[in-house]
Amino acid sequence: MKIILNNKEEVFDSELLTINELLRLKNYTFKMLVIKVNNQLVKKSEYEQVTVRDGDDVMVLHLISGG
Repeated sequence: MKIILNNKEEVFDSELLTINELLRLKNYTFKMLVIKVNNQLVKKSEYEQVTVRDGDDVMVLHLISGG
C-alpha cells in the first residue's frame, strides 16, 4: 500500500496497518506524539484499533517542551 507519511510517499507490503504497527515499522519511539490520519486526531488509546489504509494521509508529530 502507498500512504503519505509526514508529506512523503511511503510504500508498505501490508494492505493495512494499525497505528502501533506503523510506529514500530518506522521506529518512532518518542513518548509524546500527536498522530492524525486524514486530518482526524487519533488518541493514544486508539492506536491499536485505528488502521491506516492505502491512500491515507498520516501525520506523526513529536511534541517537544522547553523552558
